[in-house]
Amino acid sequence: MNQNILVPILSFLILLSCPSGATAGKSARESIEELPERAGGIYFAYPEDEITRGRLAPEGYEAFYISHYGRHGSRYLISDNDYRRVADCLKRAAEADCLTPEGMRLKLLVDSVWKEARGRGGELTPLGSRQHRAIARRLASDYPTAFNDTTSAVTAASTPVMRCAHSMFAFIEGLKEKYPHLSIPRESSERNMYYLNYHSPESGPYASHEGPWYNDYLRFRNEHTRPDRLIAQIFKANVYSSESGEAIYECAPNDPDAFFEDLYWMAVDVQNGETDVDLLGFFTTEELYELWQIANFKFYACNSSYPPARGHHTANARNLVRNIVDTAESYIAGNRRGASLRFGHDGNIIPLTALLRLDGCYSDATDPARLADGYANFRISPMASNLQLIFLKPNGKNATAENVLVRVMLNERDIDLPVQATVSGPDGGTHYRWTELGNYLRSLL
Repeated sequence: MNQNILVPILSFLILLSCPSGATAGKSARESIEELPERAGGIYFAYPEDEITRGRLAPEGYEAFYISHYGRHGSRYLISDNDYRRVADCLKRAAEADCLTPEGMRLKLLVDSVWKEARGRGGELTPLGSRQHRAIARRLASDYPTAFNDTTSAVTAASTPVMRCAHSMFAFIEGLKEKYPHLSIPRESSERNMYYLNYHSPESGPYASHEGPWYNDYLRFRNEHTRPDRLIAQIFKANVYSSESGEAIYECAPNDPDAFFEDLYWMAVDVQNGETDVDLLGFFTTEELYELWQIANFKFYACNSSYPPARGHHTANARNLVRNIVDTAESYIAGNRRGASLRFGHDGNIIPLTALLRLDGCYSDATDPARLADGYANFRISPMASNLQLIFLKPNGKNATAENVLVRVMLNERDIDLPVQATVSGPDGGTHYRWTELGNYLRSLL
């Protein structure tokens, strides 16, 4: 690795500050107390109300190319069974007269959520489509010079998973609302999986239950999963023994921890659907924070810069970084305008942001209890999370490697990375010279 690049990288090995936005300067616990939906982590709906509109190019520069990677938008829980387990348990309990009044209220709410979600496990919700249309509209409005030329070349590719393809379609709709002249070829196939959604054979074992993370995860999960209060609130007292931890009647959950977690996932995902109910209110803030901590560590250990994984998870993003660099250089060399739109999953944007060492997206923690405030997945990969690299050149001049500036934005907010910033835009945006940023990205390969 180039020694000039190695020094700033080493200085960023431990990133404790948070990305800019509504949660800047706040602990993860404070952020969840402020907005319980953040306890959803990767299920946190895209925080559009935290975005500052009106991005501006530095004086004398215009955008000519956008390099984008986006996670699919809001979705239902990954499987119908994730809803059915909770709904069926409450149904059995109600039939046996085992539910408290609060339990009956919960059952009615769960039934309404299940009614919307049935048959849609893993699919994009209507909100997910709206998120991507809105992101595209803002991008088109803020950087028109990349799109308003009749020669602008925009391409789009997604993984074959339908929620990603539908996200891509919604994004394209948003662009074409403003620039109907755009002809955007799109592809959703295995052809591009080597960079859109790559997982190496080496990384797999480190994410399995045989991996170095799993025992620490189990210990932390057992210590921080506390279902007794909620179980007592939902089920009549004579059907559950907190002393033995066993259900007395078949209608109560045989595994209280599993019911507690299943209800948590349903509760945090409601924000992504169309049903106007509140399941988060059945949990205390402390319970939500602890359940989030468990999930946050799991996603970090299985996808990010968890040291015992020996860099294999972050290495999964190298093909994507190579594609970003090669495609950008082709647009610069050809003096072309347009955008490269890519759509995948949280398991791709999490290692990508860690490999790039974006501020708050990388950690060296191995202890789950130490992770939370330096690394919070709701800041990195909420639903519809996205990384945008905005390429700018001097007005009226051809783009060259030497005169191009790049603005790096995670979830439409400026974010720091270990490259010296060059120019601050009129809106305070940070810009990097492509000669330096490109060299840094190549060093990661």
